[in-house]
Amino acid sequence: MNFTSIGDLATGLQMRQQNQQLKAHLNRLSSEVISGVRQDVGKAVSGDFVALSGIERGLRTLEAYKLSTDEAALFTGTLQTALSRVAEVGAGLGAPLLAAATTANPVQVDALAHAGRQQFGAMVGALNLRVADRYALSGAATGTPPLAGAETILSALQGAVAGAATIGDIADAVTDWFDAPAGGGGFLDVAYQGADAGLAPFLLAEGEAADMSLTAADPRLRAAMAGVALAALLDGGLMAGDTAARGQIAERAGSWILTAEPGLTGLRAELGSTEARIDEAATRNAAEASSLGIARNSLIGADPYDSAAELEAVRTQLETLYTLTARIAQLSLADYI
Repeated sequence: MNFTSIGDLATGLQMRQQNQQLKAHLNRLSSEVISGVRQDVGKAVSGDFVALSGIERGLRTLEAYKLSTDEAALFTGTLQTALSRVAEVGAGLGAPLLAAATTANPVQVDALAHAGRQQFGAMVGALNLRVADRYALSGAATGTPPLAGAETILSALQGAVAGAATIGDIADAVTDWFDAPAGGGGFLDVAYQGADAGLAPFLLAEGEAADMSLTAADPRLRAAMAGVALAALLDGGLMAGDTAARGQIAERAGSWILTAEPGLTGLRAELGSTEARIDEAATRNAAEASSLGIARNSLIGADPYDSAAELEAVRTQLETLYTLTARIAQLSLADYI
């Protein structure tokens, strides 16, 4: 019978090698269990990285689109809130102003005039909203508030109606000021401070974008502001002492506000349609990202159950090796003999 033995140094070296191999195996399996991805990606795809590269590129692209759709959703949601505030101002002033001409009560007209001035400031503040550190209604000039201060606008408007003698002249002067083209000394020159070009569209997906060209210079927003501004002028002493004329101006302001409501509704409906498109794009992108993630996992994913079972087996082997090493280290000549 042949018997082959190895020396103590060789035994120690062999055990150290086995220890290193088991530790490396243990680290690999631990990484795969935690990450869910095989550590040796090249072996998983048999050296063909074409499909994996395409999947990774698609996932990175979808991550960029997710940032864009999230920002677009925040932008449109905040803008919808601002337009809702503008609509609320009109809803609260329109009918009472119309009724002022019937009652011809100077106290009521004065109260509505004061409310008009306050609400005009609220309207300007709502349209000067910032989203993600950008002014939403300034077009491309996102660093500049779209509208000047409410008092600046009303002061300019008071100058425009200063020479008007009749109610019709006053109404025409206010209309002309709000509708004046750039260079005409009206709204676009004094009140609007943004850019003519709209904000760049938000990219939602390949070949799809959400238009964000709305600015505070939109005619429908100007029409909504004109009625409230006319009511606010009464608070500045317009037609002072003529109760009947002030009541008729209040009635004219109420009529303008109510007439502007369909335009505001249309704006909010258009914005709502854009919000729906953004939500649909975000849902599609999320579904596509999920599909690509599944495809990526099928290529390089590590089976969690197999990896966990193998990890437990390696751990047992490592513990056994430590036990054997400890017992061998405790051997003595007396025990051997």
